[in-house]
Amino acid sequence: MQRWPQEAPGRNQLPIEMLRKVLSYLPPSTLLWHCRPVCRRWRDVVDGWDLWRSILPWKHPDLWPVISNCLPPADDPGPCILGRFCERRPIGRKLTANPAGKDLWNCMVLSGSDSSEEEEDLGARLKTSGETSYSPAYRCWYKGEVLDLEEEGLWRELLDSGKIWISVCRRWTEQQGSDRMYQLVVKLLDANYAILHYFFHKRFPVRPRTGSFSFRIMHAFTNIKKGVRFVLFDHSVEGYDSWPEQCGVCRPQSSVIVRIRP
Repeated sequence: MQRWPQEAPGRNQLPIEMLRKVLSYLPPSTLLWHCRPVCRRWRDVVDGWDLWRSILPWKHPDLWPVISNCLPPADDPGPCILGRFCERRPIGRKLTANPAGKDLWNCMVLSGSDSSEEEEDLGARLKTSGETSYSPAYRCWYKGEVLDLEEEGLWRELLDSGKIWISVCRRWTEQQGSDRMYQLVVKLLDANYAILHYFFHKRFPVRPRTGSFSFRIMHAFTNIKKGVRFVLFDHSVEGYDSWPEQCGVCRPQSSVIVRIRP
């Protein structure tokens, strides 16, 4: 009696353990952006804790001894944050504040004969009026840039483990020097925007000179309290009559690097 070969099982007939094993060999970006939308069963596997728990030890062997002791709970609702961690690889990589380019500009207004000061949200004013320059009365410019560490793939248990450092860097470049004053404050905030740590770089002048010039400010937060989620850069500069970018200033660059403590 002739025996016909059995038909190979379809993608929805594989046992869940075998499906998880097969998917674990694919790149994280493929899992999240191509496999997850295939069907509900595949979505549940990609969103699950078990798949990423099996991927981490061999995808990140150098980090696994630390990560293994502070994994997120397996029963957290929603997609497992370990997938975002594997895709974005935030440890040791330069993370950019305001990656979408949402810059918040404010300026101190000098008005009236008594030179009284009023603060105005120029970001909101630009959005409603379409203006691109302002009166010479505007002298002190402020910019705020925010980085959400959890959006980058870092989870609460890892951030609270006491095993990470957060290094910050701010670069500023001009095409032509002038007698202006610069100041930088970097804050680590919790989920409710309460300040847990801050670094203050006192105001310093940049004297007139010809040609372009740049400077860099760096700081490392080492003994980090529990609850950190956001990194906020508060940058201010005095001496411009309009938007700094209109005065030959290259867009300031704020970056964050998260490292495992040695």
